[in-house]
Amino acid sequence: MLEDDMEAFRTQNRFLNSEIHQVTKIWRKVAEKQKALLTKCAYLQARNCQVESKYLAGLRRLQEALGDKASEYSELLRQLVQEALQWEAGEASADIVELSPVSEYDEYGFLTVPDYEVEDLKLLAKIQALEVRSHHLLALEAGERPLQERWATLGELTPSAELKQLLRAGVPCEHRPRVWRWLVHLRVQHLHAPGRYQELLSRGQACDHPAARQIELDLNRTFPNNKHFTCPTSCFPNKLRRVLLAFAWHNPAIGYCQGLNRLAAIALLVLDEEESAFWCLVAIVETIMPADYYSKTLTASQVDQRVLQDLLSEKLPRLMAHLGQQQVDLSLITFNWFLVVFADSLISDILLRVWDAFLYEGTKVVFRYALAIFKYNEKDILRLQDSLEIYQYLRFFTKTICNSRKLMNIAFHDMNPFPMKQLQQQRVAHRERLEAELQQLEQLKAEYLERQATQDRVAPEAYITDDDGEGEA
Repeated sequence: MLEDDMEAFRTQNRFLNSEIHQVTKIWRKVAEKQKALLTKCAYLQARNCQVESKYLAGLRRLQEALGDKASEYSELLRQLVQEALQWEAGEASADIVELSPVSEYDEYGFLTVPDYEVEDLKLLAKIQALEVRSHHLLALEAGERPLQERWATLGELTPSAELKQLLRAGVPCEHRPRVWRWLVHLRVQHLHAPGRYQELLSRGQACDHPAARQIELDLNRTFPNNKHFTCPTSCFPNKLRRVLLAFAWHNPAIGYCQGLNRLAAIALLVLDEEESAFWCLVAIVETIMPADYYSKTLTASQVDQRVLQDLLSEKLPRLMAHLGQQQVDLSLITFNWFLVVFADSLISDILLRVWDAFLYEGTKVVFRYALAIFKYNEKDILRLQDSLEIYQYLRFFTKTICNSRKLMNIAFHDMNPFPMKQLQQQRVAHRERLEAELQQLEQLKAEYLERQATQDRVAPEAYITDDDGEGEA
């Protein structure tokens, strides 16, 4: 009787195992089918965004071409553009599965699409919104998920070729704070002292720093497109004030100069903690950037602009010849790129990927991306035939770059070879020339002041008066 029961249980167990196996197979097929459908849906949504983007871009070009020449067509175009700007993707795709929504603000509080003040650029902002969404949807399956999986399986961080490649591709948001803290620690471990930040804050409470007024003014100018710095109830402005004052006490040779607020603000948005942001600022100013980068003379910053000119002439000769013909001075645009590591220029997703690599590899990354930005937009710049038009375009063109993967490939593949030794040699050569020029200017200034002083010491020829009181020279 017991043996019969045992055999019955075995038979039932085999049957249940078979059922579980069949259900598992069905579940796997359903999961694979769901993944394929989601991928297809993402692709279709992306293609829809691309088609609409091209439609809007076409409207924009027609609007520019017509101007006020044909009033009937201009009015029609104006109506079409107005309808396009009022149309919201969320309303039109309410029944579509939301795979990866792109909200008004990103994870760090930045507007996902620039808020252009000029009315003519509102349509451009709409086009960019579609481009950002398209790349976001397509990149999710193609690159972002595999990249997230690689970071998830990565254990303790150690310098390596694999880590360099991962950092160049970008750190997922959930891993970025941990990774940045490790990168900063690599840079400042010889400077770091426990309690140093609190000591500096205490010093600031005891007496006012001379730079306090300028810091206060710059707090209100920091990232107007970021809700953490524009919201009246946000704690970020107070955190930023303390970080900048602490740095001013820590590095009296620099104290504070404009630009440091944006560097510290980026560090705060990612790391959140004040002390971590303070050491990140120290790492950038004192260990990554060359000496004198943020001094009163900005000598090293000027040197890097000359090095960039050399590299642009080498890598993009056609573009530089075109800009030379139009007498365009690129340093008016690029100087700020280097000073704040693109903090005001690139959309946040690309900006933070640049910083991922920059904190590990150093200033070479800034040169690579500066070259890549011009390469990315080279054809558009070459089409412009007027210096004023070129300057207007260069004022905002970096914000139109939406494809982070394409820009990264240009920076780290198309721009090779890029030896650091050559970069350092160019810096040394340009620094010598710049210092010689500055010395010559100082000499000319001294000679001019000496001449002025000599002239002031020579009394003007006196007037001789006669008895009638009339003077004659």
